Amino acid sequence: MMQRIKLAACLVLVVAAAGCKQKQSESETSVPSSPTQPAQPASAPVSAPAPTAPQTVRPSGPIQFTDVTAQSGITFKHNSGAFGKKFLPETMGSGACFIDYDNDGWQDILLVNSMDWPDHKSHKSYPALYHNNHDGTFTDVTREAGLAIELYGMGCAVGDFDNDGYDDIYLTAVGSNHLFRNLGSGKFSDVTAKAGVSDPGFSTSAIWFDYDNDGKLDLFVSHYVDWSIATDQYCSLDNKNKSYCTPQLYKGESATLFHNKGNGVFENVTKRAGLYDSSSKSLGIAMLDYDGDGWMDLFVANDTQPNKLYHNNLDGTFTDQAVVAGVAYGESGTTRAGMGADVGDFTHSGHQGLLIGNFTNEGLALYGSDGSGLFNDASAASGINEASLRSLTFGALFFDFDLDGWLDIFAMNGHVADDISVLQPTLHYAEPPFLFRNKGNGKFEDVTDRVGTALRRAVVGRGAAYGDFDNDGDLDLLLTANNGPARLLRNDNANQNDVLRVKTVGTKSNRDGIGAKITLKTDKGARQFAMVHSGSSYLSQSELPVTFGLGKPEVDRTVSLEIVWPSGKKDSISDLKPNQFITVQEGTGVISAQPIVVTAPAASRK
Repeated sequence: MMQRIKLAACLVLVVAAAGCKQKQSESETSVPSSPTQPAQPASAPVSAPAPTAPQTVRPSGPIQFTDVTAQSGITFKHNSGAFGKKFLPETMGSGACFIDYDNDGWQDILLVNSMDWPDHKSHKSYPALYHNNHDGTFTDVTREAGLAIELYGMGCAVGDFDNDGYDDIYLTAVGSNHLFRNLGSGKFSDVTAKAGVSDPGFSTSAIWFDYDNDGKLDLFVSHYVDWSIATDQYCSLDNKNKSYCTPQLYKGESATLFHNKGNGVFENVTKRAGLYDSSSKSLGIAMLDYDGDGWMDLFVANDTQPNKLYHNNLDGTFTDQAVVAGVAYGESGTTRAGMGADVGDFTHSGHQGLLIGNFTNEGLALYGSDGSGLFNDASAASGINEASLRSLTFGALFFDFDLDGWLDIFAMNGHVADDISVLQPTLHYAEPPFLFRNKGNGKFEDVTDRVGTALRRAVVGRGAAYGDFDNDGDLDLLLTANNGPARLLRNDNANQNDVLRVKTVGTKSNRDGIGAKITLKTDKGARQFAMVHSGSSYLSQSELPVTFGLGKPEVDRTVSLEIVWPSGKKDSISDLKPNQFITVQEGTGVISAQPIVVTAPAASRK
C-alpha cells in the first residue's frame, strides 16, 4: 500500500395552512393493484401516469456543490481511536450510507463510527442515524432507533434481507460485524446472533446481492488482513517514529459469502462457492453482470494483491476470471493497491464499465466493456489516470452530477500515512477530491475547481456516496473523513436539466429490486443503461433509486423504460414524462409517480 504510495395524475395540494415544502410536492399519484385494475403481464407494455407538476422556475447558472453540513444539523465526527500507537485500522475508516429507513420517500443518512481502543478509553463513540426532516435538515435518531452500540466500525450496506418492505443495515467492523433488522417502526433490532453473520476479523466493505436468483438477498463481506493489537507490526518512514504499516507485513483474510436461507438465518457458503482465498486483502466490492447472462458477478479490489472478478457459474459457485478479463493487474502487469470500486455504463454501450481507486503513483483505473467478458483499459485514454497519479483514492463513484445523461466520476482522496510529508514533501495526508466530467467521447475533464469551493477542501477522505437528499432531482454527495467530520454537499443547479428517477420494487425478485437492469430510451432514440445495486465505492453505499439525467429540457419529451428483473421477468413502460420520481413494481409497472419540483436556489441557499 504505502510502498506504492449513488393510473392517476398527481394532485398537487396547495394548502397554505399546512405549509408547502419549498422544493418537493408531497402529493403522490398511485396506481393500485386491485381487482378493478388487474396487474399487467410481466412483459406487457405499461402506459405511465403523467403527474402535473406545479409551475416552477428552472434554475440557471453554473453547478455548485454547497457544503450544508452545519445547517442540516449533521454533527458527526469519526473517532479512529488513535492515540499514538499507530494501529493499522486507525487509518482505514470509515463509511457512509444513504437509506430511506422509514419509507417516507426521503433519503436518510447512516454514518459509521469506530471507537477508542480498550486500554485507552476516553469516551464512547456510536454510529449515527440521521432522519431526514424534509426541509433540508436532519435529526439524530441513533438512540431511538436502537443503533447506539460501540464497535470498531468500518463500513455499511443497506438491503431488505427479509423482504418485508423495510431496508435493513449491516455494519462491518474490526472484530464482529452487526446485522440490524428494520422493525418498520423507526427502530432496529440486532439480529446478528440469530442470523449467524458476525463474521469476526478485519471486515471492510459489504454488499447485498442475490447470487442464486431465488428472490432473497445474500451477503458478501470483504476482509482486509489478519490483524490484532497483539500482532501489530512496527514500521517507520523516518527511522525514528512509528508509522502506519503496509498490508504486505500481514497475512490476508478471506472474504465471506453468506447465503440467505429465508428464515432470518444465513449460511456461510464461502468454501462451497469457491470463494475462500486467504491471500486476499480486499477493500472495495462492486456487483455486476459483466457477461450479460442474468446472474450477478462480483468485482473485488485488492490491496497489493491481484484484483478478483468472480464469475457466477449459475450453480452456486464462482470462478475468478480477473486475469482473463484483464482487470487483475495494472497496465504494466503488476499488482496495484486497489481501494474503492464502482461499475457503470459510462460509454452508452449498454455494458457496465469498471472504476477502481488506487494508491499514489498508480492513478484511477477505468475499464470499458463490450459485453464479451473482456475489459479494455481506458485509464490513460480517458485522461483520468494521469490527473490522479499524485492522489490516493478510496471512495470511487460513477454518477451523473450534471444530469446531461453521461456518467461522471467522483474520487474521494486521502493518504494512509499521516507522516507521508516527512518522506515525500510533495505528498500530503489530507487531499482534495476529484470530479471528472464525462465529455461523451471517451474523455473526461477535471472540473473540481469549477463547482464551488467545497470540493477544493483537502481532507483525509475515505467514504463517498450519492443521493438526492432534498428531492430536487439532482444528486448530492455524502463524504467521510478519517478521524474527522462527515460532510453533506448539496448539488445546486444541475436540475436545470431534465431527469427521471426510478425506484424498483421486486415481487418474485428481491423486494429492493437489487440487480434489476434498466434501459431508458428517449423519443429521439438515445439510450442509457443502469442497474440497481448495493455496495460500491469504499465502505459505503449510495441510494438505491436510479437517476437518469436527460439533458436540456425539450418540449413534449417522453421516454420509455425496459426493466429486466433478477427473476428474468421484463417490464416495458412507455410514454413517461421527465422530472418524475416513479416507483415500478415487478410485473405491474408504475405504481406511483411523484413530480420533481425544480426551483432556482434562493440567495440564502448559496
